[in-house]
Amino acid sequence: MLARGRVHLPRGNVGRVLRFADGSTARVYRETVVDRGLPADPCVLVVAFKLRLLRGRALHRLFEAESLLNTPLFVGFPGYVSKLWCAHDASGVYRGVYEWDGPQQARDYAAALWRVLELGSVPGSIRYRVLPGLHRDDVLADPDLTSTAAASAAASDDAWWRLVAVT
Repeated sequence: MLARGRVHLPRGNVGRVLRFADGSTARVYRETVVDRGLPADPCVLVVAFKLRLLRGRALHRLFEAESLLNTPLFVGFPGYVSKLWCAHDASGVYRGVYEWDGPQQARDYAAALWRVLELGSVPGSIRYRVLPGLHRDDVLADPDLTSTAAASAAASDDAWWRLVAVT
């Protein structure tokens, strides 16, 4: 996909700030999109984690730069459409906001990612939420769509992933 030029790093969402229902904010520092048709079964996947031993502005910037090397690990997963890479929030939590074609494929990816993230993340900090039936760009345009998804979610700790504003 990389060699064929099917992976893109658009700049349109870079710099936007996402505000979540738990009061945290995250700045988008990169976007990765692959050339695919429109998803037949769209869903949004939100992932959060806190890295161990990553303190200080310089180390966070280094992680952001290095994370580009991880791109080939996920763009080839079945159903992957796009990802917004979010910088750490005030508590050191990183987030990724993805669009997938198929909720089960998003869950499969999240399970695989979990195993990799466990190696360097604070125990208990890895979380994810799949929001079936939603396109990522629709959620960015209308964050209230995640409130509807929250109403149908079974988990009580829904504030960390629920988008409330985008600037």
